[in-house]
Amino acid sequence: MTLPLRPLGTSGLDISVIGLGAWSFGGDGWRFTWGAQDDRRSIETVHRAVELGVNWIDTAAVYGLGHSEEVVGKALAELPHADRPYVFTKAGLVWDPENPAAAPRRIMRPDSVRREVEDSLRRLGVEAIDLYQVHWPDTGASLSWDGAEPPEDARATPLEEYWQLMADLKAEGKVRAIGLSNHSPEQLAAAHRIAPVDAIQPPLSLLNRAAEPEIDWAADHGTGVIPYQPLHSGLLSGTFTRERLARLHPSDWRRTHPDFTTHLDTHLRTVDRLRTVAQAHGTTVSAVAIAWVLARRGVTGAIAGARSPEQTADWARAATLRLTEEELRFVTGE
Repeated sequence: MTLPLRPLGTSGLDISVIGLGAWSFGGDGWRFTWGAQDDRRSIETVHRAVELGVNWIDTAAVYGLGHSEEVVGKALAELPHADRPYVFTKAGLVWDPENPAAAPRRIMRPDSVRREVEDSLRRLGVEAIDLYQVHWPDTGASLSWDGAEPPEDARATPLEEYWQLMADLKAEGKVRAIGLSNHSPEQLAAAHRIAPVDAIQPPLSLLNRAAEPEIDWAADHGTGVIPYQPLHSGLLSGTFTRERLARLHPSDWRRTHPDFTTHLDTHLRTVDRLRTVAQAHGTTVSAVAIAWVLARRGVTGAIAGARSPEQTADWARAATLRLTEEELRFVTGE
């Protein structure tokens, strides 16, 4: 099976309109876990996604504190070389191996990033990373929802310095394309003056449209856009309820996040609108939610997470689903 392809900016990579997100492959035992995950199931999920026509996987060093990359590497090793998908990963979130439950810090110092890229290459078992991304702007502080203050020794590396380093890694052949995740339009513009931004990775879903200015910037500058969380971490899957929330693994970060607690009833009303459109097309809620993201100007492909081969079933539907302008407005509540 094949999925439609779109060019990832000017990187030279043509990618399927849906990619596999490997956050959950990290398993248990770290700050932002989705709960325990069987590695064999993760590998089978990669293989099923490839069968469906997905030609890229998005992961990060911090997912499972290196474990997600290791699992992706094992999945790649079991595939014929010609069938292996592109691998996208990220740098800049550094964890304390002595305290894995602590929030990782945003660090983009050149020595730290060079160590990260070598570690990622080793875990993934590849000679070059197809798209290497800066996970967050460097602040030296922890990535946390609790408003924690930066430690006294926190020193932020200027964007100009770390983006030049990313360009150097590309020139050295360690990575084929470079991107920025969770950066503002002003930061994207500053980076672009140093070296082209091949791709950006912002959050985008019906429940989170805060990154639309960044996506507009990318569309205006020929930069690829691969949004994450088009299903808003499962909220827009059509299967999420308060009962399911109660059944989540005790370590699953969603159990305490406001989107899944305080705002859940409001978000489920959006799901009801998606369900109305899904029924009209004879498809699923999640397919409509992903199709809405793919219809957004500038979007190249959406990152869809999955924990099992069965969860990939809607991807082909979403890739070919065309929503009318009226439907696109309706699901947003306009």
